[in-house]
Amino acid sequence: MTDTSHAYGHLRRILSVTIGLGLLLALLFFLALSLGSTGHYLREVLSLQAPEVAATIVWDIRFPRVALAGLVGSALGLGGLVFQALLRNPLAEPYILGISGGSAVGAILGMMLGLTVFPGVASLAFLGSMLTLMLIVLISSGRRLLRESSLLLAGVMINAFCTAVIMFLISMAQSSKLHNVLFWLMGDLSGASTAQVAVLFACLLPCFGFGLVMARPMNLLLMGRETAQALGVNVQASTLSLLVVTSFMVSATVCLSGLVGFVGLVIPHLLRLVFGPDHRLLVPSCILGGASFLIGCDLLSRLLPTQTTMPVGVVTALIGAPAFIFLLYRTQS
Repeated sequence: MTDTSHAYGHLRRILSVTIGLGLLLALLFFLALSLGSTGHYLREVLSLQAPEVAATIVWDIRFPRVALAGLVGSALGLGGLVFQALLRNPLAEPYILGISGGSAVGAILGMMLGLTVFPGVASLAFLGSMLTLMLIVLISSGRRLLRESSLLLAGVMINAFCTAVIMFLISMAQSSKLHNVLFWLMGDLSGASTAQVAVLFACLLPCFGFGLVMARPMNLLLMGRETAQALGVNVQASTLSLLVVTSFMVSATVCLSGLVGFVGLVIPHLLRLVFGPDHRLLVPSCILGGASFLIGCDLLSRLLPTQTTMPVGVVTALIGAPAFIFLLYRTQS
């Protein structure tokens, strides 16, 4: 009876947190559709008295951009949570570890070759992320597998190498494409379209479902590989599948949004502080919380008084870089 009550209470907590974060996401989605540099048009659209220009701005420009921000934020939030669980390191995150950089190298190669976003650029981005992941594991392995210090060092080295490769590729790009590539690298959501958002949603939805299914194995992996193995978890298969699915998510988002950093660092750590370490609660929380965070950052980037729209990656870096320094200080103290 006690176990049943405990399970019911835990399920009720998951539902309440998910509903609360879902309402927050809905509110931010509404605000992001309503606000912008061109004015407040959503109320006119909903009242069916909108001019054609207002409807175009809301549904053809703002809606795909906000939806893309939500999907990218969800994928990066969940990706950061998975890396932190597998590596048992609160500093692990796709951007910091160089996974996003490897995806960007593959994506830029695809763009220079004139390939379509799906599947051409996406395939090369996924290949780049997997090669980067293999290099990080190879460099950081040694006497103690995936040590925190060696992992961070490997990530920094690979990230620096990927940055050098990106700069080399940009130097070879045509001048007409240079501005777009540079803006894309800073995390640009302005080129979103409804078709791209639909394809990305179809790609990410199974990944989100897989993350929910793997929540319990991730809980056990936090206890150590030997303990997880003793409790019935196929450690090798679970780790490999999670790494591949997460790399796929990251590469899919990089194709459309460029390099958006620190979402996978800030969101999992913040939600872990609030809700605890249980991944059965953290997985849906990071999906919804990551979406809310990036939608809010994108809204802020559009409302800041600048001559042009600021890339959302700049806003996330301004928030995430101090958070990374704080986390690094805590882990060293």
